[in-house]
Amino acid sequence: METAEITKNLTIAEVYDAKKVLSKIARKTNLIKSTYLSEISSNNIFLKAENLQLTGSFKLRGAYYKISKLSEDEKKKGIIACSAGNHAQGVALAAKENKIKATIFIPSTAPISKVEATRSYGADIRLIDGVYDDAYNEAVKFQKETDGIFIHPFDDIDVITGQGTIALEVLEQLPNIDAILVPIGGGGLISGVAATIKQLKPSCRVYGVQAERACSMFESIRQDKRIELKNVNTFADGTAVKLPGSLTFDYCKKYVDEIITVTDDEIASSVLTLMEKEKIVSEGSGALSCAAVLYNKIDLKDKNVVALISGGNIDVNILSRVINRALLKTGRMCNLTIELLDKPGQLKDVSAIIAELGANVIRVRHNQGGEGDDINDCYLKISMETRDFEHFEAIKKALTDKGYNVLSTVQ
Repeated sequence: METAEITKNLTIAEVYDAKKVLSKIARKTNLIKSTYLSEISSNNIFLKAENLQLTGSFKLRGAYYKISKLSEDEKKKGIIACSAGNHAQGVALAAKENKIKATIFIPSTAPISKVEATRSYGADIRLIDGVYDDAYNEAVKFQKETDGIFIHPFDDIDVITGQGTIALEVLEQLPNIDAILVPIGGGGLISGVAATIKQLKPSCRVYGVQAERACSMFESIRQDKRIELKNVNTFADGTAVKLPGSLTFDYCKKYVDEIITVTDDEIASSVLTLMEKEKIVSEGSGALSCAAVLYNKIDLKDKNVVALISGGNIDVNILSRVINRALLKTGRMCNLTIELLDKPGQLKDVSAIIAELGANVIRVRHNQGGEGDDINDCYLKISMETRDFEHFEAIKKALTDKGYNVLSTVQ
């Protein structure tokens, strides 16, 4: 990869200055070893729990440090920001602590929980139809009209420097780190982390992780120019950015070793894995790095690897859907349709076979045959909890061996 020319370079001295400033408000988040992820990946996997940061996300670091650098005259003008939710909360809290008026533009697709959390800090909220980029355009327009100070969520050297403090903590907590996986939206987080780590420990590999359906930085690096996607569609809303930053693009070119993508199903599985195995609540964007480990996206073995869990602000209204998607993805919830003769005892016999093999039926639909079917035909649609795909296949085989016609299965 060709080295980029960076006009605004991050210095380690500035990162240490940010660490000092943030010591007044930000938490030093835990680095937790994951036994489960370590076993399945043949590496020592550590989770950097920024989901436990104040406001539930790493975004507080960059926002607070940026605002701390403003002059008194700038603070009087008020600040303006745009965000899918996490940067909004960081800016709102920083503004409250510094007694500054904040106007924040948020896409209407952002989770209600993030919107209300931002509002609770006293910020003026403007909901904009569309995604992050639409909110950004409205925020820029408002800034020109009011002459307020715009706090960019990622393409700003002070914001990037604030995010770099995470790398300082990781290096203190795990000096023999070999690699780190970092979620990417617009690129501010990975720019700060990568630039800091590469200057202090160049041997450490830095991997960026993006949602497959919101992979603007992945495509930009691949094509060696900033690429704006026509649309982004992922429940990892915190990283749903159509166009990466100019500065962050340069930082990624210079400091990031590789960018990989994960699907929404893989992200959902990661959210569930973190909840079940690690007792960590992560939003979709926060679970990107874990998904890369869970689905073997990195070619490493016997290394000390940090997966950065960037945020935990998942909306409870979509949590059940995410869990359901993850159960389907991992074969722990399966559906099948069986053709039967409509006579007494059929459901009892099918249920007995499933029960004997240790699965749990959670939903049954019994439909009589339609036009063109035999008069006595009916269809039994069953949803059940299973251990994994192998368990499901054993149930299908048992039903078939007993003479039942399994028409279709859905995982």
